[in-house]
Amino acid sequence: MPIAKITGQGLAAIALSVALLWACFVGERLMVRHTLDQRVQLMRELHRMQRDHRAQPVYVPTPRGPHPTRVTVG
Repeated sequence: MPIAKITGQGLAAIALSVALLWACFVGERLMVRHTLDQRVQLMRELHRMQRDHRAQPVYVPTPRGPHPTRVTVG
């Protein structure tokens, strides 16, 4: 003896709710994947920009010869 009877309209509402829940779940996973892809692309672009805009020395320093002797007065 059933306590409550589910009507066709109630069953359709439950099915619609479950379908919407799954659609939200799948949509969330797609958004997270897209966001991770964007983050990877951004990090690669930042590294490329840092590499391209690295400061270049104005001149190449010449190696010094032997240290000059110090002259002291005293």
